[in-house]
Amino acid sequence: MSSLSLAVRDSSTMLRRNLLHARRYPSLTLNLLLTPIMLLLLFVYVFGDAMSAGIGGGGADRSEYIAYIVPGILLMTIGSNVVGTAVSVATDMNEGIVARFRTMAIHRGSVLFGHVVGSVLQAIISVVLVGAVAVAMGFRSTDATVLEWIAAFGLLVLVALAFTWMGVGLGMGSPNAEAASNNAMPLILLPLISSAFVPIDAMPGWFQPIAEYQPFTPAIETLRGLLLGTEIGHNGWLVVVWCLGLTALGYRWSRAQFNRDPK
Repeated sequence: MSSLSLAVRDSSTMLRRNLLHARRYPSLTLNLLLTPIMLLLLFVYVFGDAMSAGIGGGGADRSEYIAYIVPGILLMTIGSNVVGTAVSVATDMNEGIVARFRTMAIHRGSVLFGHVVGSVLQAIISVVLVGAVAVAMGFRSTDATVLEWIAAFGLLVLVALAFTWMGVGLGMGSPNAEAASNNAMPLILLPLISSAFVPIDAMPGWFQPIAEYQPFTPAIETLRGLLLGTEIGHNGWLVVVWCLGLTALGYRWSRAQFNRDPK
């Protein structure tokens, strides 16, 4: 078999392994999925009228506010899923299975690619489930064309790929699953200090650079523009640069740690 065929075969085997683990131990995935759903319910039904009145200049309209926050919640869902990726990788490292894989006659990159592809698939499924909850609550995107829906889906996959590689790196660099969960927590917190819930210009002046110069804000604004027709501006190319940079960084970081001799 060629090296490419071996890589595909071994990566497929590792993908099946990770999907079986996710199916047999669904509690972590469900717990992480509940976080964005609970935030969606909280901000729409508890804070919705007050938040929409503040953004809209006095007119409370919960339907407009749910349309505003859903793109941010979908990106937060991906961030939550990455925590599960980091925990899963750290568990494999701590239990010694990765050390065992290093000694086997398999493609070395297949272990990493199995985790990444499996986690991206889980992230997209989680996004679809959270999106279904949002639709049940009243979210609508009637103005988006087929091409814009395809672009929105591609954006979500690209963001999931970038942050999943970072999650793999965090997991491999953590001494145990608890540390991996804590190290990956910023990926849940960053959307909270982005433009997910309020516009950046409504924030205090000293806080605006924190919300603006991070990867989630351009991703949210681009997704919002694709689904709701708002202006995308420079956010489109900016999120692509962020994602490509994080993907390259996460891949090199994860590969370096995987190839490093165990202590």
